[in-house]
Amino acid sequence: MNNLSQEGLADWSGPIFQGALTTLEIAVLAYAIGLLLGLTGASARLSPWAPIRGLGILYSTTVRAVPELLLIILLYYAGSQALTILVNAMGFSGQVAINGFVTAVGVLAFVQGAYMTEVLRGAILAIPRGQLEAADAFGFSAWARFRRIVVPAMLPNALPGMSNLWLILIKDTALISVIGYSELFFTIQQAAASTRAHFLFYAAAGVIYLAMTLSSTALFARLERYLRRGQPTTEEA
Repeated sequence: MNNLSQEGLADWSGPIFQGALTTLEIAVLAYAIGLLLGLTGASARLSPWAPIRGLGILYSTTVRAVPELLLIILLYYAGSQALTILVNAMGFSGQVAINGFVTAVGVLAFVQGAYMTEVLRGAILAIPRGQLEAADAFGFSAWARFRRIVVPAMLPNALPGMSNLWLILIKDTALISVIGYSELFFTIQQAAASTRAHFLFYAAAGVIYLAMTLSSTALFARLERYLRRGQPTTEEA
């Protein structure tokens, strides 16, 4: 590594660190909101009422069929234009712009919710029917059954899929760079363009993303071991 590359890396270390934090902020918020949307979508998919089931199917199927990049561009550009037209029609003047951070969290959460819907639906269907019937026999309310029966039985089965969705989400945050928001990948692009040390900075980005995903994998693995405590392992079966 030459002196120019070292100086460039030192100059950009602060913005890159801030970009990495922004990436994690976007990912955590989008994942949390996506989890809530997934629970709602899974409940809709499993609803006994056909119209609600139809809405759940429409949401999960349609969103999973559309590329995230297209949704980001639609919300950021077309969404701003639509809001401006709406505001002007209401008698107000001015240009409405959707914040890049809001766009990132909103779109990624919306997409996460669709995939999370299917992960949680499958995990709920894997719960032995007898446990749910026993809860009904003991007179559990819907909330008590969900909290004390469904969640503890669902999570061990859902966690591998939830872990995969988190890892995908971290990488998908790089798509936000197309709207010029300063998350990790956009900052790396700026650093590489200004210093022309493309290999150095893109390699650094790969290392940072790898560190995020490996540490996340370790945390999810530890959480899964905790949730499966008391269950027979493969060796014991």
